[in-house]
Amino acid sequence: MKRDYYEVLGVSKDASEQELKKAYRQLAMKYHPDRNPGDKEAEEKFKEAAEAYQVLSNKEQRAIYDQYGFEGLSGHGGAGFNSTADIFSSFGDIFGDLFGFSGFSGRGRGRADRGRDLTYAITIDFDEAFHGVEKELTIKRELPCEKCHGSGAAPGSKATTCTTCGGHGEVQQGAGFFVIRTTCPTCKGKGEVITSPCPECRGEGLTVERKKIKVEVPAGFDDGMTLRFSGQGSYASGQGSRPGDIYVQVNVRPHDYFKRREDDLIAELPISFPLAALGGEIEVDTMEGKEMLTIPAGTQHHDVITLKEKGFPHLRGGGRGDIHYVATISVPKKLSDEQKDLLTKLQESFGAGGKLVKGKKKRHGLFG
Repeated sequence: MKRDYYEVLGVSKDASEQELKKAYRQLAMKYHPDRNPGDKEAEEKFKEAAEAYQVLSNKEQRAIYDQYGFEGLSGHGGAGFNSTADIFSSFGDIFGDLFGFSGFSGRGRGRADRGRDLTYAITIDFDEAFHGVEKELTIKRELPCEKCHGSGAAPGSKATTCTTCGGHGEVQQGAGFFVIRTTCPTCKGKGEVITSPCPECRGEGLTVERKKIKVEVPAGFDDGMTLRFSGQGSYASGQGSRPGDIYVQVNVRPHDYFKRREDDLIAELPISFPLAALGGEIEVDTMEGKEMLTIPAGTQHHDVITLKEKGFPHLRGGGRGDIHYVATISVPKKLSDEQKDLLTKLQESFGAGGKLVKGKKKRHGLFG
């Protein structure tokens, strides 16, 4: 069983970004593989902390986790890392702050950089969110140049180690405890210098691809939730780079009749006074057509009548939410003479003593 991500990092559920990063840095230093060689337990804790930080440091994934837990994340591409190399690639800036050029795993020239994550948004109808839908989305991402295979160097040539930074991609100033590290101005952090750039990509090592992808939105998806497509984002320049991810935020258009509250639906239901008083059945709208709803005798204005298991499907598993109909007593503005006589008799039967006088009702009694 996985441990709660907040518990893993040892922070509260309202922890700030800085508190999350500080907690993760401490755990990364404690369980880093180079400080615990051969210790499988430390390696697992190292991965566990990285997974927790990966989710909680991402606003969209953190919101999904807070609301739906691990099951919600599994429906959005999941979380976690296959190896420690993936962790170093994803959080290289943090490990750089911690370990500099000390030789800890994942630093220095030759490390497989991770490409950019891409973010898109789609808008679907309320009904599509209820039933689930497949949409087509056109994306634009960067891929390794086919001519130079991502190196940026012309065929027959190769990049050389940057003499300014010695291949580290960073330069440092100062000595002792106070050391400032900055990106190398010569190689721009790559650790290598290309003297003969590839004519196809002009030394960038990347080309742009436009493609269409299918976005499958599962039934029960809510407005503002995000789908993750792991490894479908852009590549970074340089050979051996890893692609980032694609995040697709799903916006849901509001419904004309229903309002959503988590997986429940809420709707206003106008009913007549006789039906409210006597009870009976009425045909109501649902997301799947018409249903008969039983109105209890003596229903009051704003009473809630629930139709079970007719709401949105649960993303975390079987079952569905409910539909809550809020009764509103509908009072007719115009009455026939016969209706007036019947209502007057009904009013008198309650002992209110009210009578219609010159087409106007007294301001007392049940209908006054």
